[in-house]
Amino acid sequence: MLTKELAAASTVPLVLSVLTEGENYGYALIQRVRELSGGKIEWTEGMLYPVLHWMEKEAMIESEWRAAETGRKRKYYRLRKEGRKALQEEKLRWLTVHETMAKLWKQTPHLT
Repeated sequence: MLTKELAAASTVPLVLSVLTEGENYGYALIQRVRELSGGKIEWTEGMLYPVLHWMEKEAMIESEWRAAETGRKRKYYRLRKEGRKALQEEKLRWLTVHETMAKLWKQTPHLT
């Protein structure tokens, strides 16, 4: 299970990455990340929705209300051009952290 801080820090790049698969609604984003992480990343709706609203305000994503099969309305989110650009920047940041840690941990085999 990730720490609360690491889960929060990874929310934007994870949402952007999942939305490259196609538009989706909030609860489905939560389920997809849980599935991809093997249950190690657990988001709550209370944590995710403020981030989605912020991302929308920053023009990374856009949303649209639609009726689901159940008849209930859902807000679907999709990437905007700005979101694709932000994702590329996020990838570079996270790959830098990953590569740096991999080098450090390779030097300290007792950690593996």
